[in-house]
Amino acid sequence: MGSPTSQTTTPSAEVAEDPSSEAVEFISAYYAERKMPRAADRIAAILGEIAATGTYWQTPDELAHGAKVAWRQSVRCIGRVRWAGLKIRDRRTVTTTTGIASELAEHLRVADNGGRIRSVLTVFAADHPRTGPRARIWNDQLIRYGGWQLNDEVIGDPAQLEMTSAAVKLGWQPPSTPGRFDLLPWVVETATEEPTLVDAPRHLVREVALTHPDHPWFADLQLRWHALPVIANMRLRIGGVNYSCAPFNGHYLGDEIGTRNMCDADRYNQLRPVAAGLGLDTEDESSLWREHAALLINQAVLHSFRAAGVRISIPNDESEMFMRFCEGEERAGRPVYGDWSWINGSVGWAALHAVHHRYYDTRVPNPNFWPAPRTPFFSEPNLRERHAASRQEG
Repeated sequence: MGSPTSQTTTPSAEVAEDPSSEAVEFISAYYAERKMPRAADRIAAILGEIAATGTYWQTPDELAHGAKVAWRQSVRCIGRVRWAGLKIRDRRTVTTTTGIASELAEHLRVADNGGRIRSVLTVFAADHPRTGPRARIWNDQLIRYGGWQLNDEVIGDPAQLEMTSAAVKLGWQPPSTPGRFDLLPWVVETATEEPTLVDAPRHLVREVALTHPDHPWFADLQLRWHALPVIANMRLRIGGVNYSCAPFNGHYLGDEIGTRNMCDADRYNQLRPVAAGLGLDTEDESSLWREHAALLINQAVLHSFRAAGVRISIPNDESEMFMRFCEGEERAGRPVYGDWSWINGSVGWAALHAVHHRYYDTRVPNPNFWPAPRTPFFSEPNLRERHAASRQEG
């Protein structure tokens, strides 16, 4: 593909910069990789459109290719060997909250695939060249559980305290008795509508109760997790064009649930309860009780998802497949981009091949998915206000 545009800092979410050079680079690489003629004609048309409007409309094929390359170049993902199989749902003409909510529900249905999770990306309208996003989802993932601060205790997911509070402020009526796994609603905003609550369609949310094959008492912890990780708050950037509303999913890696969601002290913090079930001495760190408990939780996650017929991967297998991905990229003459701290699993890391053998190109190229950090909810004008102000300014 040639050398992609590399960034050392996150490119602006406001498409204020001229996208011409990035567009030329992307289209040139796209035509070269697909071995198609007449790239110069397409580039000339795009540059003319940018001169007239400040941006350009990517064809469905350009969008699909760019989205797949964004996954292929995503430095934090170990599962990129599957990049060519990403299913693209082009919904750029859907601009209302009602329409977006309907498409998000359809995304869940298509991606769930009866438990045989498939990788899906749904792309909504591109950002405006002056005022930024035309649509945005407040939730970091489409399926998340509420978090409740009750005195000195957090019920549910501590990572969702702010999102839970924002949903309540917008009028969400949570369960009268907060639980550990209360499904959060979506908050969707557009360039013409205020931030709006949308109930997540529970009938489309597959959940897995966690049990362990050798320890019946584990079921008494009443833990569960959802099957489908749909990232909703990252910005897709292709050829100088930003798509701030482009939710996408792969499938879970076991330790994402078992180690991060269940074990982290600032998440569900289940190490001590599991260690107690094992009869371990939690006052003696040399007993490695944390490691024993973490391993058991990860075993429970893998066992439960597989028993439920839900697709899930283990770090060892993904590490092997990632090395195959690296070999394929090198054969194609492309650099392998990677963030070491994300690529390597958190359980049995020393046994994973991705830890060894190589160093990765640490640049972050475009096309790519970019984090979309935002200020606290309600602390800045919403999208409707921003676009209205822009229209008044002419």
